[in-house]
Amino acid sequence: QVQLVESGGGLVQTGGSLRLSCAFFGRDFSVYDMAWFRQAPGQLREFVSYIRWKEAETEYTDSVKGRFTISRDNTKNSMYLQMNNLKPEDTAVYYCAATGGAATRFQMNYGSWGQGTQVTVSA
Repeated sequence: QVQLVESGGGLVQTGGSLRLSCAFFGRDFSVYDMAWFRQAPGQLREFVSYIRWKEAETEYTDSVKGRFTISRDNTKNSMYLQMNNLKPEDTAVYYCAATGGAATRFQMNYGSWGQGTQVTVSA
């Protein structure tokens, strides 16, 4: 059984940076595809980025391209999201997710989810 624990959220001013972490427990992290999703107040949860275990292929939603960088460290069973040049519209609860299949932009593909970490960007 996979367990995911996010950390690193907080309050930051516009233009600031945060680094989110997702710790993975329970299975062989190195063969799981991983992703970040986010849910803003009153909004549906949306895809942010994914990283595949094979060749670390990545994908981003358009609104974060050039500002966010997803990465993973298989030696630490962890995934990261470096967020730079943050904007108020990035305010959301950020969730990490894991799949034993192929990562996609669709939530239904992911069988394991963390509890989320709050990111708040002030104007």
